[in-house]
Amino acid sequence: MGKQTPHGDGNWQSSKSDSSGASGGDSSKESSRCSTPVLDADRSDRLRDKMRKRIESGDHWFSLEFFPPRTASGAVNLISRFDRMGSGGPLFIDITWHPAGDPGSDKETSSMMIASTAVNYCGLESILHLTCCNQSKEKITAYLNKAKHLGLKNIMALRGDPVGSEWEDEEGGFNYAIDLVKHIRSEFDDYFDICVAGYPTGHPEAETYEADILHLKEKVDAGADFVISQLFFRADTFLKFVNDCRAIGIKCPIVPGVFPVQGYQSLRQLAKLSKLEVPEEITRVIEPIKDNDAAIRNFGIHQAVEMCRLLLDSGIVPGLHFYTLNREVATMEVLRQLGLWNEDPRRPLPWAMSAHPKRKVEDVRPIFWASRPKSYIYRTQDWDDFPNGRWGNSSSPAFGELNDYYLFYLKSKSSKEALLQMWGEELMNEQSVYEIFTCYITAQSNPCGHKVLCLPWNDEPLAPETNLLKDELEKVNRRGVLTINSQPNINGKPSTDPIVGWGPPGGYVFQKAYLEFFTSSENVTALLKILKKYEPRVNYHIVNVNGRNWTNANDMQPNAVTWGIFPGREIVQPTVVDPVSFMYWKDEAFALWIEQWAKLYEDESPSRMIVKYIHDNYFLVNLVDNDFPLENCLWQVIDDMFELLSQWGRENFKTNIQLFNI
Repeated sequence: MGKQTPHGDGNWQSSKSDSSGASGGDSSKESSRCSTPVLDADRSDRLRDKMRKRIESGDHWFSLEFFPPRTASGAVNLISRFDRMGSGGPLFIDITWHPAGDPGSDKETSSMMIASTAVNYCGLESILHLTCCNQSKEKITAYLNKAKHLGLKNIMALRGDPVGSEWEDEEGGFNYAIDLVKHIRSEFDDYFDICVAGYPTGHPEAETYEADILHLKEKVDAGADFVISQLFFRADTFLKFVNDCRAIGIKCPIVPGVFPVQGYQSLRQLAKLSKLEVPEEITRVIEPIKDNDAAIRNFGIHQAVEMCRLLLDSGIVPGLHFYTLNREVATMEVLRQLGLWNEDPRRPLPWAMSAHPKRKVEDVRPIFWASRPKSYIYRTQDWDDFPNGRWGNSSSPAFGELNDYYLFYLKSKSSKEALLQMWGEELMNEQSVYEIFTCYITAQSNPCGHKVLCLPWNDEPLAPETNLLKDELEKVNRRGVLTINSQPNINGKPSTDPIVGWGPPGGYVFQKAYLEFFTSSENVTALLKILKKYEPRVNYHIVNVNGRNWTNANDMQPNAVTWGIFPGREIVQPTVVDPVSFMYWKDEAFALWIEQWAKLYEDESPSRMIVKYIHDNYFLVNLVDNDFPLENCLWQVIDDMFELLSQWGRENFKTNIQLFNI
């Protein structure tokens, strides 16, 4: 969040393989980033339309290729990499298809699930590779239907690599990419945007270079929307290829596939799989340094940058497609040197969006999941409609149950060992937990010398917006007010503000101060008494794990806590505090104590029992200060709570706790 949160595995596998044969017979960079702002452009824009806009505006883009990992932990790492590399603004990513990895299954390492996760949970425009290899027409149709259901809109149609040394015809299936393109258009009409592969030096199995280009034209004429090339090592190779394609009437975008050399062995394997010859000027440089990965990577970055500059300066290359090998350092450095890496600090909306077509109008969410947007998307994936313009007064939002906290896209990217280092190999008491929360807020090391970089409710370091509250958050966490979500009050900051801004330029954003925390029943006893003198300025909702709750929300109506005003548009209110949704969120928030923290320790161990005690006895509280133009009063509310506790002392405490039936 801008609140108290953030606002690979496997070896080289061949990128593309296709057959040389054919069967007989708003124009701004912002409007076409992969996560398209709902206020700036129609999120239903097709990928081919986004390309067209960028070409017309002369605005170069980049895209990234990944392959499915081999292990569950690799899947967790890859999704984290999507989030990091997605921040640079790729137009799209693509996910390769590998028959040996059960690519169309529901396994967390399958091509289908990785591509679906990129779209639904990372908000990335994604292309799913699909090959003809060892697949019947019926199976391919089933995969395409599944892809459509999951929200995938783009397919890269490929023949695929043969299982053995030679291609064997697939009975009842397809033997050429053109057959797959025709089948997609026949069965699904214009639903999918289709990409096909091009070969700057000709496909290895093609009779001639000229014949291969003619086959490419047949694929485009059959319904392909754009072409991504196999890798190459010289800019003039690709430029000649494009000119030759244009000369025979191929008019669609042709995007160069770029591979920054990152290691000696990966280059050798790539050359073998792709049947490409590495130019002598490259082998001459890397042979003497073949055992020095850093030196080879630096050379690869330099070589890729120089080649890409020639391509972009040619005037006929609209964008660059990078074969990442599921690595990020080299590709990101190339993009930075080219000036294409664009980490725009402004957010399209205050929360992370999904790229699923059915969520294209979604622009309102409860604030509670600001730190866990993937969980919110998971729990609302079966909704038919999504709030647009306002949340409304829903008596039953019907959130799905979250029973599996270990889904790879919901799981912490940190290992069990790393979490124990951050949260304590052994907890001594409740104050040990307070200290962990405080170290997270302050970005200081815990008593064992380890930085606390995440909590069960926040899997990233604090967002810049939270630094505005850092001093006050530190004070209250030290005293057992364990904050998991917060935002400062904002009164008309420009939408371009690098810390709190969101939405298109020229607008102004507003926020009510918000604070969400766990705290003890003793504190809640005093808090309930204090809150009476802050009504109606402060709205509150207090609940324990069993559902015992107090609130002063009027008729259970939602309360807008973030909104924006933009030129020529109605007021947008993307974040609300909704009492009904809060009761669904509380189940998840409490469960995280057990599922992600307590279960790190042995059954019945003191550490586990301390966390379980907090889970069983503490309350979850949210507070909203409705007077956003004034100084935030929520810190004073907390101070008053502790002052009252001090006045009561131990002698009168039992009387007061019984008074509130806690």
